Amino acid sequence: MSTLNIRFIQVAPIDNIEEDIESQVSEGDVGLGLSQESTTVRDACILKIENETETGSDSSSADQKDKSLFEEGKSSSENSTSSRGTWDNKTDFLLSCLGYAVGLGNVWRFPYLCYENGGGAFLIPYATMLFLAGLPMFFMELCLGQYSSSGPATVWRIAPMFRGMGYGMVLISAFIGLYYNVIITYILYYMFASFTNKLPWIGCNNPWNTDMCNGIYDECVSTGNKIMTVNNTCVGVDSLSEEELDFYSIGLNALGEIDLSNYIDPLKPKRKLPSEEYFNNAVLHEASGIGELGTVVWPLLSCLVFAWIIIYFCLQKGIKSSGKVVYFTATFPYIVLVLFLILGLTLEGSYNGIMFFLTPRWEILYEPKVWLDAAVQIFFSLSTSWGGLLTLSSYNRFHNNCYFDAIFIALANCMTSVFAGVVIFSILGFMANELGREVSEVVDQGFGLAFIAYPEALARLPAAPVWSILFFFMLLTLGLDTQFTIMETVMTFITDFFPNLRRNKPKVLLASCTMMCLASLICVTEAGVYWVSLLDSYSASFVMLTFATMECLIVSWVYGYERFKEDISIMIGSARVNNKLFNYWRVCWCFITPALLSFVQVYSFVNWSAPSYNGGFPTWAHTIGWLITGSTIILVPIFIVVELHNASGTFLQRLKLISAPAADWGPLKYEHRALVRKSGSSVSTISDLVEREKGQTSGSTEPNKASHDPT
Repeated sequence: MSTLNIRFIQVAPIDNIEEDIESQVSEGDVGLGLSQESTTVRDACILKIENETETGSDSSSADQKDKSLFEEGKSSSENSTSSRGTWDNKTDFLLSCLGYAVGLGNVWRFPYLCYENGGGAFLIPYATMLFLAGLPMFFMELCLGQYSSSGPATVWRIAPMFRGMGYGMVLISAFIGLYYNVIITYILYYMFASFTNKLPWIGCNNPWNTDMCNGIYDECVSTGNKIMTVNNTCVGVDSLSEEELDFYSIGLNALGEIDLSNYIDPLKPKRKLPSEEYFNNAVLHEASGIGELGTVVWPLLSCLVFAWIIIYFCLQKGIKSSGKVVYFTATFPYIVLVLFLILGLTLEGSYNGIMFFLTPRWEILYEPKVWLDAAVQIFFSLSTSWGGLLTLSSYNRFHNNCYFDAIFIALANCMTSVFAGVVIFSILGFMANELGREVSEVVDQGFGLAFIAYPEALARLPAAPVWSILFFFMLLTLGLDTQFTIMETVMTFITDFFPNLRRNKPKVLLASCTMMCLASLICVTEAGVYWVSLLDSYSASFVMLTFATMECLIVSWVYGYERFKEDISIMIGSARVNNKLFNYWRVCWCFITPALLSFVQVYSFVNWSAPSYNGGFPTWAHTIGWLITGSTIILVPIFIVVELHNASGTFLQRLKLISAPAADWGPLKYEHRALVRKSGSSVSTISDLVEREKGQTSGSTEPNKASHDPT
């Protein structure tokens, strides 16, 4: 007859074991036949389960074996996780993810897309794509990172033949990090320039203004009896001949007075707002083409260096420092948006702007482009498939409820986009009213909104410098949150690949920031904005969609949905995973999401047009762009060939071997790895583990060699 002895043994501390066991008890996944209070253990204790028989088994041999297994697991845990670290609390993670997802695109791209694609009607395809593509990919990446405590460099132990995807994801992040910090540089420049009594982009009497400055025309016609001629000269109507009056469509009304209602500025297409000339001529010193580098713009270089210094000091302690900075950077934008909404609602014309933004145009929903724009926007807004989410979730505690996290962050991100759209259009409505134009004539996106349209509107507000400082500081915090995660992705890749560097992470971070700063110097030359546009166009879009589609297929079909579902069950509890509603994830991951992303890819490729900025790029620039794209995606087939070459056996045997999870795939911590090893593909409670333990032989697998049963 066999008996089961449970002993508590004094050992060195193991990180978070008490919290992990109590978490399992609270989730209903752990049962020892004891009350919850009686299962609480001290940090210095580990639960040891051992089989003995009354017939006199060799207990000393079993003790020796358990001791060796424990020591090996303890050593592995200390080496791989203690120095890697975890979030101090759940709020740090949530705010970091929210700050990563809610970025500049929510403010300067979504409102424009919504207006262009049917106004309020656009919210229907936007929400549809959220639940069919964005949210499933978001949840999948959170689960992958949390389960394995791995960033993009090592998470592909799930299917080693595809580890080139991990390297490609990090390379995408590096390319994006290069130009994204240049955008932060522009924002810093504007924020510093706003510390003045009069905003510098007001008026047309500055050294950087040209004869085509719109303010010159406004000043001329403000008196009511002057017009601008085709020679850009301001002349009185009284001095014009009858032929000239007829040419400019100027006549007399019923009272015999001069009627200018039909007069149109003959140079209107060439006119530029003062804010546009400030951005192009004073800030960028913009060249006429991408090949005309000119000189370095020194004020921008100073702001670029300052931006990298901010990144360094906020990340020098890893998630321990960035997790605290986001308490401010992730919440401050909401405060500013609320203030701008209150201000906007008090301004004349704001209602017209908001209604222009929200009024649905249902007929547009029949156009495929609207659904494509919705899919692309939600996908890039949530920032999946380029390593950031894997990185952030890899620092989670093993039993963190990432199910809730995914739904909360995805919904918060989308609601923020809609709210930001209302705020933006309230101010643009006021601007259109001030300029005497239609709202559609002042709407813009990207650089045009952030550095031209909105600054022009800000200049017309009371206490304009104050609002300008708040606006650009809001953009700064939005940009920094995203850049934090981009750099943390790069750093996690380096330290996961070379664990010995974790103790020198500040030095590695300093070297990384310095190299990326030097690499982005071309973006602060006179042709810098062209290079920013080129990097933005070629570094992400096509490759990110490709990686997302592959990631979904690999996890669902190569690794297997059932196996992945069991992994999630071990983390967050079987009650959630065995619920019928969880089949929603199965349908999306296995069928809808990869099919939808594939369609978006094909449609985008068929309707692809060469990117441009102020005119088309030369052929050599497009060649550089495609080399950037190719350098990330080519890593996938390269490492497939490498893995096939290094494996042994026939081709099919090698293919099967490298597509199966690696021996070291799974949770990083010993106590979690032991749970997964013993649970196999169906066990999720301690009582089941006990029964399994009874039937195991003395030759059980070692802690660091654990892997799932392929079946």
